[in-house]
Amino acid sequence: MFSVVDMNVQLPEAYLSQFREPSGYLDFARVGPVSRVVEHAIATAFAQCAAGRFGEGAAEATASVAALLEAGEDEVAFVSSTSHGLFAAAAALEGEGTVLVPRGEFPANIHPWLRFQDRGGLRVRWIDAAKVTPDVVAAMLGPEVRALAVSAVDALTGHRRALGELKEVLGPDRLLVVDAIQALGSVPVEAGAADLLACGGQKWLRAGWGAAVLLVRDRVGHRLGNGLGGWPAWPIEQPAEQGAEQPAEQPAGLGAEQSEEQGAASEGARGAGVHIMTNPDYPAVAAFGAAVDLLLAAGVDEVGRAVTDTTQALLETARSGGARILLDDLDPDERGGIFSFELPGVDPARTCAALDRAGLVTTRRGAWIRISPHATTPQENVTRLASALRDAHTP
Repeated sequence: MFSVVDMNVQLPEAYLSQFREPSGYLDFARVGPVSRVVEHAIATAFAQCAAGRFGEGAAEATASVAALLEAGEDEVAFVSSTSHGLFAAAAALEGEGTVLVPRGEFPANIHPWLRFQDRGGLRVRWIDAAKVTPDVVAAMLGPEVRALAVSAVDALTGHRRALGELKEVLGPDRLLVVDAIQALGSVPVEAGAADLLACGGQKWLRAGWGAAVLLVRDRVGHRLGNGLGGWPAWPIEQPAEQGAEQPAEQPAGLGAEQSEEQGAASEGARGAGVHIMTNPDYPAVAAFGAAVDLLLAAGVDEVGRAVTDTTQALLETARSGGARILLDDLDPDERGGIFSFELPGVDPARTCAALDRAGLVTTRRGAWIRISPHATTPQENVTRLASALRDAHTP
């Protein structure tokens, strides 16, 4: 009834030894335990703060993230979370028109658009298809559509969206807004296709909470409004007799010539820094940069192949154990590091209890149980999963 599929995970020991999560941890789509190098980066950053040195390493983190996203450093800024970045995107897209949003998206990519559609932002038009494909999007396009907001990898089904093809369908006059938190650090991302992108560090990047990257391509900067841009990017003009001075400190990545300019972002592309509300959490930024450096050193493609191999091995084991897989017709290259399943005729609570007894950490989403391994997940979990499913089926 059960089959065990060999996993082809070949990553350097220097990378694997950085992590020490429980061996049965299969919940990286919720949160990824951090690495030793991230622990060290956070401790170092706080020691610098204690010594009165703030923001050291932010420029290096910006450069690392820009390399990961194949972006210019001016196109990268740090905010507090993925949600913060998506709210900034929704706030910046002012005026008439609609934004296409999959109805089944994770709420972080829904609430910003709903909040701003009655505040001068785009109106939401739902995509109800199970898969967000180029054909589905093409059929919904009209002159009123200005943007598509989509996750690079769906948080429940694991569907990996073809960002390059989606952008090609949208064309240069419509924006592709990407929530990348279930993709970056898990599988390679077609980041070049994204006009705006947001991604926190606490999941597959394994950087902990407090910092997220906001990517705003220069090619679309002139089409965005002020949005959530705060005092670092938009210093208030005051009469000279009041003796007002410009803020002495500016966030990393925001040049002096940019910070001195006044007016709306529509006057020209001014980088991602004009869309931040305040300075970022610099220790969290240091941790984010350290996590990205570790990923780049191991190899984005190599980590992605390991995640795919591991996910497919666990997926085949779940199928062999009688599980029904949500969106089971995905090819391996259409799936991120996520799949969700149920055991027909078995109470999900009973299945979760069996997984717990096997030492497996997963997440339940309603009737579905989500499994999300990483490159560090050991092969023994295939056997554990098979045993847990047998246990769940036992009266």
